[in-house]
Amino acid sequence: MLDKQSGDEQIFLKNCWYVAAWDHELLDGKKLERTILEKSLVLFRGESGAYVALNNRCPHRGAPLSMGRIEGDCIRCMYHGMKFDALGNCIQIPGQERIPGSMTVHSYPVEERNHLVWIWMGDPALADPDLIVDYAPLGEPEWRGLPGYLHYKASWLLIVDNLSDFTHLAFVHTNTLGGSEEYAYEAKPSVIERLDNGFRVERWHRNSDAPPYHRRVIPDKDAKVDRRNIANMVIPGMFFMETMFAPAGSNDDSLESTRQYRNCQYMTPETRNTTHFFWNYLHNSNIDDPNIAISLRDSLFEGFYEDKDIIEAQQVLLDTDSEFRLRTLEADVGLTHFRQTLRRKIQEENAASPATVY
Repeated sequence: MLDKQSGDEQIFLKNCWYVAAWDHELLDGKKLERTILEKSLVLFRGESGAYVALNNRCPHRGAPLSMGRIEGDCIRCMYHGMKFDALGNCIQIPGQERIPGSMTVHSYPVEERNHLVWIWMGDPALADPDLIVDYAPLGEPEWRGLPGYLHYKASWLLIVDNLSDFTHLAFVHTNTLGGSEEYAYEAKPSVIERLDNGFRVERWHRNSDAPPYHRRVIPDKDAKVDRRNIANMVIPGMFFMETMFAPAGSNDDSLESTRQYRNCQYMTPETRNTTHFFWNYLHNSNIDDPNIAISLRDSLFEGFYEDKDIIEAQQVLLDTDSEFRLRTLEADVGLTHFRQTLRRKIQEENAASPATVY
């Protein structure tokens, strides 16, 4: 939920890359119907291996192309047989040689990086693949993890808020990801950096019990640990976190005496009040044991469902009172900066092309 805007202003940042899917969602000729920034799309991987994203509506009679048939890198509407190439150009109309220039479907730039399929919803001329925020551990052999997806009936910004505030770990995730309520009282941020594209925060929790999800995958489950989280939240809604567990009191962050995790999460708006949530929680210990990745994935699902319950309930209440305004605490420095920066970037985009629709 951004601050209130006029009906003429867009509420999403469009000239940036969003995660549209995991690559496994488009295996074996599967067509994926997915709404992104309130646009219904059809995504598929053509026979050449190229990814294609088109508006999910045939320009003839408005039939969904997601019910169509993939032919090479093209898709055929299975209502009246019109065939469209990867750029959305109609290249065949059964029984008619002339193809009207208006018979086109809007196409979107698509790129794949480390099993994530990215889409650019704004001006295609600005779609520079080098602007994709590629998360290296997803493609590095020393890291293992299992991809996840959840659908939230809530604004992506409420999920950003949730991930930006570590104190909620103590109360929402006491028995899963957090470990105890003391985390909220004793673990204060040691570093908060305001960045042009988001923020970075570092937080320690020393001489504590390991949280349940970590305890499940280590041999000494009762050992005290020093826990460090370094998180980066990046516009429009990407979260990256390095988590380290070291023996309590060791003051050692070397790889030899620590356990390391890498966490990436992507919030892609479906609509202003619903969100696609993609994530992977990676580890680099005992990577030949598949049970580690399974345990971590299941633990994260358990924790994210705890988040999901409260965030969706929060959205319901916010929808019932248009006059309510969110308030801030000292711990909200990062998320406040994120919202202000995103708002500024959207206003700049509006000013640059107020009448452009993609």
